[in-house]
Amino acid sequence: MPLKLEIVTPEARIFSDEVDTVVLPGFEGEMGVLPAHAPLVTTLQVGELRYTKGGKTTELAVGEGLVEVTGSTTRVLTDMALSSDEIDEKAVEEAMERAKHSLESLKHGEQQEEVAAVMAMIQRSAAQLQLKRKRKTL
Repeated sequence: MPLKLEIVTPEARIFSDEVDTVVLPGFEGEMGVLPAHAPLVTTLQVGELRYTKGGKTTELAVGEGLVEVTGSTTRVLTDMALSSDEIDEKAVEEAMERAKHSLESLKHGEQQEEVAAVMAMIQRSAAQLQLKRKRKTL
């Protein structure tokens, strides 16, 4: 029984094909999905999503979102899904530095929404850098 994986961002459908396995960053750690997995809906955390097809593993840096698993399909709705090739390490490092400086100027008690948005940006940047740097060492 094949497992169909769909990855969708607000901009586009990033991926849609049959795969052998999927590993997702979940709230309590990594979650593996195989064909005929029990149905569930859960949150997707910022981190690395991996899928294997025909013995080849592909890795993506993903943002927050939702995951729906049925017996034959895994749908990932996320605000970011990037391969290592799509990540500009220098640009991400600069964005992360800007976000850190912005965070220092915010008042944590009064500007909670802004603080949360900047923290999310820092998390997404960190996930991108981790994937990019991991690919460099392999």
